[in-house]
Amino acid sequence: MDWNLIRSFLAVAETGTLAAAAEALGASQPTIGRHIDALEASTGVTLFARGRHGMMLSDAGLSLVDEAKAMRAEANRFELKAAGRAQSVRGPVRITASEVVSTYILPPIIAAFGRVEPDIEIELVSSNSVENLLSRDADIAVRMFRPVQNDIIARKTGELGMGIYAHRSYLAEHGEPTDIETFLQHRLIGMDRSTLIIDGMADLGIKADRNLFAVRTDDQVAYWELVRAGAGIGFSAHILAAGNPDIKRLLPHIDIPALPVWLASHQELRTSHKIRRTMDYLHQKISILPLNAA
Repeated sequence: MDWNLIRSFLAVAETGTLAAAAEALGASQPTIGRHIDALEASTGVTLFARGRHGMMLSDAGLSLVDEAKAMRAEANRFELKAAGRAQSVRGPVRITASEVVSTYILPPIIAAFGRVEPDIEIELVSSNSVENLLSRDADIAVRMFRPVQNDIIARKTGELGMGIYAHRSYLAEHGEPTDIETFLQHRLIGMDRSTLIIDGMADLGIKADRNLFAVRTDDQVAYWELVRAGAGIGFSAHILAAGNPDIKRLLPHIDIPALPVWLASHQELRTSHKIRRTMDYLHQKISILPLNAA
């Protein structure tokens, strides 16, 4: 049976519509529709009930979903093994990292890598979501935590030091906090729906809720730009502030735990020369960055 038919069946089952399945697979909606028709014809069963609101799995279709997922897992494993046997140091390598790392840390490293390995094409995915290395959403991930998935190899490459920072223009207008009490009275920049900063403050013994923050955003790049614009006092990685002389560190005696930096990939890819070369280069360059220096 044609694997493409099974793949389209799973995409429709998981997304609920032909249009969403086509977008997920990078195909056209008519192509997905033809795949479903062909699969139903070859199996002799109706897999979906068509309605105004999408495609609803029939009982027969529902009974086949687990087997289709097992086939997808085997197909992914096959692709991983094939990629791991690749001997040439050329072709695409897909890297995923957070928005801050993708925007402020990786670009100069990738630019330098392009000069020494011009035949390796880099695909950079700037995302705060956790892409699944097992299903080849990415070849290499830069993570701020140690991956725990089976079959993932991980390598710690440094620590991202954190501190409290504000632009000098803000401090000239509002003054500089000298302790936690005066710090909490300032215009603070926090996160909107994420509790990352609130949880971190709780670990330091500081009670806070989202109403403490005068400005809130979950976008990490926008967060740093708000600090740089003088919108208030915020938390930032030392390496970002290091290149901005108008940004001043505040309350350095408050010990904010550093974030570990890990490089991760699927273990099947360790024999791929292009991925091994890319991982080694990233490790070498990230490990010498002043990540933990204020």
